[in-house]
Amino acid sequence: MEFATYRRTTEPFDGRYALPGVLLLEGERLEAAGRRALQTKTGLTTSTIGQLVLFDEPSRDPRGATLSATLWAVADADSPTVAWRPIADPGTLAFDHAEIVSFCQPMIAGLLWNDVPFTRALMGERFTVGDALSVTTALGGDMPDRGNLNKKLATVPGLRHAGFGPGRGRPSLWEWPAES
Repeated sequence: MEFATYRRTTEPFDGRYALPGVLLLEGERLEAAGRRALQTKTGLTTSTIGQLVLFDEPSRDPRGATLSATLWAVADADSPTVAWRPIADPGTLAFDHAEIVSFCQPMIAGLLWNDVPFTRALMGERFTVGDALSVTTALGGDMPDRGNLNKKLATVPGLRHAGFGPGRGRPSLWEWPAES
């Protein structure tokens, strides 16, 4: 599982990679600012976005005290201005962004299978239990038991078992019904 960064072109941290962010405009909602940050900093767009947590450490920005609202988003496409990084190893980033990613990783893992818009955007309309195992492992770090994961999937609102796929072991297929 990866997250998007971009190369900063202004101080502080000119030339360093950072999470996309913008200043909140007067009257602007966080979701709109998040979409604007993705578009202007990375060229990415998203149809699904949500809020995670607020960071308020007074010394996190050398320019002065700032708040950072972290949002999750599932990008609809790729962009040449994005540097994708593994969520499990964010590396060195500007400001406190590596710490933000590390802090938010378990929160994002907790959204999987529990937050329908996030799960649906991440997994797509149809997927195998093997796909579910891969994503669960990438976000949470541990490989879940296939049978237990199938039981968990059966409890996700709106998700339904769609039979079995081809191939060795005939993996379970899962799908979301068409939205009306």
